[in-house]
Amino acid sequence: MGHHLGVSHVLRIVPPDEERDDAGMTATDDVRLVTGLWARERSAVSALVERHGGHVRRVLIRVLGGNDSELADVIQDVFVNAWEAIDGLTEPRALKAWLTQIAIFTARKAIRRRHRRRWLTFLDTVPEPEVAWAGNDLHEAAACVYRILDRMPVDERIPFVLRSLEGLDLEATAAACGMSLATVRRRLVRAERRFFKMARQFEALVPWLETR
Repeated sequence: MGHHLGVSHVLRIVPPDEERDDAGMTATDDVRLVTGLWARERSAVSALVERHGGHVRRVLIRVLGGNDSELADVIQDVFVNAWEAIDGLTEPRALKAWLTQIAIFTARKAIRRRHRRRWLTFLDTVPEPEVAWAGNDLHEAAACVYRILDRMPVDERIPFVLRSLEGLDLEATAAACGMSLATVRRRLVRAERRFFKMARQFEALVPWLETR
């Protein structure tokens, strides 16, 4: 079985997505919203958070982990960055994809800042995140997945998460990461190889690895 299918199998232990919050939204709704943001209407900021906050949060949870201590701050940073950069959005109908790019850019900065602070040295002493939907074995395995992600280079981790967990296709993954398709493909191959190499070190992941 190919690497991608194996990755998908192992990552089934990661908590499922929250209910999508953008059902029924139309491109016209986003055009009106962006028009308000361009006009610097404060009410448009609230509408932006209400309409796309769930999507931004879901992307960041996939990249950072649901129990991340800085998650709320990073979400806020995404919308502050969006407000400050809104004049750079030239196609209002692309608002959601544009927000995804900002979320990934903001998450990348947060991860790199942590690496500089050497926080990952203390990962083994941090309590495992709670996973309400899982039993003890799945709880432990899901925690191991995010410990592996925390040890991956950020420019491999982010496309890997977007492709394998968020389910974006290659084109959308490349756009969100600001990479070419060729670069994304190379980094996904390296990321999958790295993921499985580290996964073999975690006893809790052995049952999923054995059934690849």
